[in-house]
Amino acid sequence: MPTTPLDQHREANASSELLPQILSTMTDRGVEFVYFQSVTITGRVVGKVVPARHFARLATKGIQQHRTAIANLQSTREGLLLGGGVHAPEYTAMADLDTFAVLPWDTSVARVFCRLYEPDHLAEGAGAPFVSDSRGLLKRMHADFTARTGLELRTGTEPEMTWRGPGLTATFRPGSSPAYHIEHLEKGRAIYQKVIGYAQALGLDMVEGDYEDEGQFELNWMYDHADLTADRLTTYRQICKQVARELGIEASFMPKPATGMMGNGCHHNFSLWRDGVNVLETPGVTELHLSDEGKAALGGVLAHSASAMLVMGSTVNSYKRYWDAGQFAPSQINWGLDNKTCTVRLSANGRLEYKLPDAAVNPYLSHAVLLAAIDDGLTNELDPGAPTIGSSYDSSQDARFAPLPLNLGEAIAAFRTDEVLRKALGPELADLLVDYRSDEWARFCGYVTDWEKDTYWEDVP
Repeated sequence: MPTTPLDQHREANASSELLPQILSTMTDRGVEFVYFQSVTITGRVVGKVVPARHFARLATKGIQQHRTAIANLQSTREGLLLGGGVHAPEYTAMADLDTFAVLPWDTSVARVFCRLYEPDHLAEGAGAPFVSDSRGLLKRMHADFTARTGLELRTGTEPEMTWRGPGLTATFRPGSSPAYHIEHLEKGRAIYQKVIGYAQALGLDMVEGDYEDEGQFELNWMYDHADLTADRLTTYRQICKQVARELGIEASFMPKPATGMMGNGCHHNFSLWRDGVNVLETPGVTELHLSDEGKAALGGVLAHSASAMLVMGSTVNSYKRYWDAGQFAPSQINWGLDNKTCTVRLSANGRLEYKLPDAAVNPYLSHAVLLAAIDDGLTNELDPGAPTIGSSYDSSQDARFAPLPLNLGEAIAAFRTDEVLRKALGPELADLLVDYRSDEWARFCGYVTDWEKDTYWEDVP
């Protein structure tokens, strides 16, 4: 009998009806290689490539990687390898067979997402879930949340990103914007055609897209269970990088590519469902409103938004979105009825739009943090207060909520004090996030920028 979660995953794969189906698909499609891929704490995709003839064996055994890969094998300024050091044990990556897909741009290659476990040989904790695996964490958290509350978190993201290359320069009247201009969509027709085509081939139900600022595209797919949305966002990013390679251009998810242009956000639109019913809305009520259960969930999101910024705005560059005036980024923690200046917007009955996540966000961590905040709001019936009327930029800060962090250092400090979020992620992952981003902040604080050179080089006497 399987005794550890790792053993259980191995047994499930070995006895799954999906395994022979995958092997048949690989033969029929001519698949020669498979990426066994997992996701680091920053959202980077890592893994190994496996020849097709070894897929069945490794799908039921797992592959090994050094555990510091989960932190991108990043060393601190002092030379410490984050995530366990050079002598740390490896983790075992086990394929989730239901994520197997053949890559549409080269059908000789396929991919499968993995969950991570402690290796068999440990004296203590062998075969346990690897606690710094953000994808595995989200799956466990969501399953537990549903078991306790009967609720399912469904989300859809708005992944803005910037494309640069020949023929993509935007032309528009000074003081205006190229947003929604079909002419600019036409300039990028090859981009959206390839991205949408590949995305649909990989299971994303693409629904709409637009042009928002110079080189900035947003292409959306249908909302779904939060676990699936997170996987699809990761897949979408990989698609975009492939399209950029094919077209000889650049594709970037940098949150703020340049001063004076829109930042790249990744708004999370979310709803809560129980027995096929969206509990954020009240049946029979047509005017824009939020149910009592929805208000409690929203209260939790707002209460934890300041500390959640370590995940939602995870880089030094993330905070440039909030300093560049007039770019529609939130300025304080609040909510409103179809109010685009707020942190959370009730955009339609049954749907809340969370505007803090940016283009570089780890979608597994963002959804895990969102779940934890919602859970706390429901458990303690937290009050979000009255919706903000008018522009948030002209209103005063709601004293019930902490100020929105305006740099990565402030976000680190806020996260350190939030026991709800730290407990939800677990101490090891929470500490790793703090250590990783603290080193990033320290590196930036010690780095001389072009702005400083331009400002101070000739400043005195």
